[in-house]
Amino acid sequence: MLLLVSTGVYAKTDTLVVISTDYGTIKVKLYKDTPLHRNNFLKLVQSGFYDSILFHRVINTFMIQGGDPDSKHAKPGQFLGNGDLGYTISPEILPHHFHKKGVLAAARESDDVNPGKLSSACQFYIVQGKKFTSADIAQVERRIYNNDKQTIFWQFLNKPENSRLKERYIENQSERNTDSLNYLNQLIQPQIENEIANIKIHKFTPAELEAYTEVGGAPHLDGSYTVFGEVVEGIEVVDKIAAVGVDHNNRPIEDIRMKMKIEIINY
Repeated sequence: MLLLVSTGVYAKTDTLVVISTDYGTIKVKLYKDTPLHRNNFLKLVQSGFYDSILFHRVINTFMIQGGDPDSKHAKPGQFLGNGDLGYTISPEILPHHFHKKGVLAAARESDDVNPGKLSSACQFYIVQGKKFTSADIAQVERRIYNNDKQTIFWQFLNKPENSRLKERYIENQSERNTDSLNYLNQLIQPQIENEIANIKIHKFTPAELEAYTEVGGAPHLDGSYTVFGEVVEGIEVVDKIAAVGVDHNNRPIEDIRMKMKIEIINY
């Protein structure tokens, strides 16, 4: 049996960060092979950046998200999620770090404005997820393929020479002008056919299938977000936070603040 969700298993050379909340303590191990994200996260933890920041977006059976600097002094009911630090981090998306329950990953803006999948400098999420059936997994594989097609589509529109075409597309999208969108799609499709033809349909590995069907996770995020750590203690705290009451923006009705410290550092 594979170790799917770590429970206190880590080496003395691992870098650990302890996240304290009113619901308990979450201990996460940071991966060595995602150094850009690990070092940036450690820098922010050391500076005290995360102290008193909220878990501002919580979706049960999916994930808990925090790290928005605007949340530190946010008023009740204030919309959160757009705060940042003015820089992004290059993606470190590795196939062996997938979205099983308990992983720590970097949030980011969507592909239409961020086709390069650059990570937020400060916002992160911890996956709670849910268990998937084999039929569910097949659907997710098709969804990942379609997401890859969308990434190519937006990479094409984001080229400087296609700026006017992108403006027209976004205008018709916001106006929900279906006929014009269909026309633009037909115009664009032949120009990206070769790139789309080279996309390989994603197939989950046996390890991934075991994790997603027996323990759970969020497989539809694989390949799109950088996973840079995982919970080694306190997964039950993630479950408690994920179950709290939220408003229409998925912000917890009662603020959930965090405080972080580094337990072991190994550069």
